[in-house]
Amino acid sequence: MELLEYFYTQLPVGESYLPRKAQLPEASRINLHGVRGAGKSVLLFDHLQELDKERLLYIDCQDPNLRFNRLESGRIEEFCVKRDISLLILDHYYEAYLDILPDISNLIVVTLEPLETEGFDRVELFPLDYEEFLLFERGAHQGTSFKHFLKLGTLPVMARSTKSSTLVLRNFFNASFDPQEQSLLILMAIYQTRHITVNQLYTYAKERFRISKDWLYRTVKRFEQEGIVFFIEDVAQKGGKKLILFDFALGKYLTMGQPFITQFDTMVALSLIKHKVPFTTLGIHGYLLHDRRLVIPAPFESEESIWKKSHARFSLYREHGIAEVVIITVANQYRYEIQGISFEALPFYEWSILNDDELSPVA
Repeated sequence: MELLEYFYTQLPVGESYLPRKAQLPEASRINLHGVRGAGKSVLLFDHLQELDKERLLYIDCQDPNLRFNRLESGRIEEFCVKRDISLLILDHYYEAYLDILPDISNLIVVTLEPLETEGFDRVELFPLDYEEFLLFERGAHQGTSFKHFLKLGTLPVMARSTKSSTLVLRNFFNASFDPQEQSLLILMAIYQTRHITVNQLYTYAKERFRISKDWLYRTVKRFEQEGIVFFIEDVAQKGGKKLILFDFALGKYLTMGQPFITQFDTMVALSLIKHKVPFTTLGIHGYLLHDRRLVIPAPFESEESIWKKSHARFSLYREHGIAEVVIITVANQYRYEIQGISFEALPFYEWSILNDDELSPVA
C-alpha cells in the first residue's frame, strides 16, 4: 500500500483556471478524453478543488514511480475501502493499463482516446476555440486578440505563455510526441488541407525516413481517434480526403513557408469540428454543411473577386442544392444574392462567436 499512500498525499493543486465550455457532469463514472495539450488535467484539477480532499485518490499513470511498480485493481479497491475514498481519479490512463478498472462507486478516467469500456459518461475536450481564447486575452482589443489567435493557435499552453511562441511550441512538440511520431506529424503538416490517402502518406513517408506500413497505419488510426488529425470526406472528388491537423499554429511551426490560406482554412475547419457540425468538403470550393450551407475560407479576397467566382461556380452550387454561401474573411464584410442563393461575407471572429448557435448541429 506504500505506493498508494504516496498518491493519496500527492493530490495536485490546480493552476489559475479560466472556464472552458466543456464541464464534467454529475455522474458516477466519467471518461474525460481529448487530444494531448487540450487542458484535460487543468479542467480536472479545477473540478477537484470543491471536493473533500480526504476522500479523493488521484493516480497519475505517467508518474515515474510507476515505471517499475505495477498497480493492481484489487489493491486500489482495498485502499479505497480502508481510506473511505469516495472518488478515484486515473489521469493519463490508457486502455488495458489495468486488467480491469477498479470497482469504485465514483470514478473519473482521463485518456487521450475515448474508453471502449461501457458505462461511462464521455466528455471530449478540444483545444481552445476563439471564444475560449478570448478569456486568456483579458480585455484586449478585438483586432489585437484575433492577431494573437492567428499567431498562437488553439493550445492552452500557448495562450497562457508569455515566452516566445516558437519556444513553447518546440517544448510541447518534443515533450508530447516521440521522434517517429514527430516525423509523421511534420509530413502531415506538409500536406495540411491537401487531399490525400493513408497509403499516399506511407509512400511519402518511406521516402523520407525509416517506417513500417503497419506502424504508420496503426499510428494514423490512433491519431484520428485522439483528434490529432482529421480526414474530411469530399463529395465532389474521389481519391483521398482532406487532411486537417488539430492546431493550425503547430502546423505552421512544423513547415517552412506554409501559406496563410492553409492556416486560415484549417482554422475554419477546426471551428466546425469543435462545434461538432457534420460537414464534408466540396472539392477546393469550401465546406458543405449538413443544412446545405457552403462555408468558404477566403481571408483577403474582395467582394468583386468573390462575386466573379460565384458566377463561375453557380452551376456547381445548384448541382449540390446549396441555398446559402458563407464567406469567412479576416476583416471584409458584405452581402449579395444570385438567383435565389444568398452570399454573405463575415470576419472569422464574428462568424465563430456570433453564429455559435448556428454552428450547432441539428438534433
